[in-house]
Amino acid sequence: MQLNFETHCPKLASILPPLIADDAKHALLLNSLSMMESIGARKIAAYVDPIHVDQITLQHAAEEMRHAYYLKRQILKLGQDLPDYSHEHTLAPRASYRYLHRLDWACSRHLKDLGYTGRALKHGCYLFVTYLIEVRAMTLYHTYQNALTQAGSRVHVRSIIKEEEAHLSNMTAQLETFTPDWQTHAQALLSIEHTLFDGWISAVSRTIQ
Repeated sequence: MQLNFETHCPKLASILPPLIADDAKHALLLNSLSMMESIGARKIAAYVDPIHVDQITLQHAAEEMRHAYYLKRQILKLGQDLPDYSHEHTLAPRASYRYLHRLDWACSRHLKDLGYTGRALKHGCYLFVTYLIEVRAMTLYHTYQNALTQAGSRVHVRSIIKEEEAHLSNMTAQLETFTPDWQTHAQALLSIEHTLFDGWISAVSRTIQ
């Protein structure tokens, strides 16, 4: 069973129109999202055991890195060229960089408090962090795509949405195998993720103002 989640974020929706209307700022947003996808891909690579890794996990890591590349390519549609993820080429760089790291730390602490250690701890962190990120991706990319459509932008993220939906389904199935009470833990961790994401949106808002 999957927890309910929203596919629209009013706070994000409110800051997107002026961002999308400004090609330079829009490119910074795309580059920031690309960086966050890249961080996620590298974290997956760090989580997995070098021997005991399945095809689904490898596919997930590959698709997350492809999302980072895809978002980078979308920047070219705006006539912009941002060569890397340095601070001057991203929005709210510290908040964008730290969001996933802080979520990872929170999940690790939660599982350690439950007594998980070693390989089980790493596997549990991978499952819960990925689940939380996929839930967030549904909200973020649906809200973003709606704003892009309304603005008539050449940029789109529909292909990412489809793959993130598949990732979320995979994570739900794996979490049900990992622990029967995964939803209780996921609910507690979702609250932490909401706080971190709200902080990211606030940081982005301050940057563009």
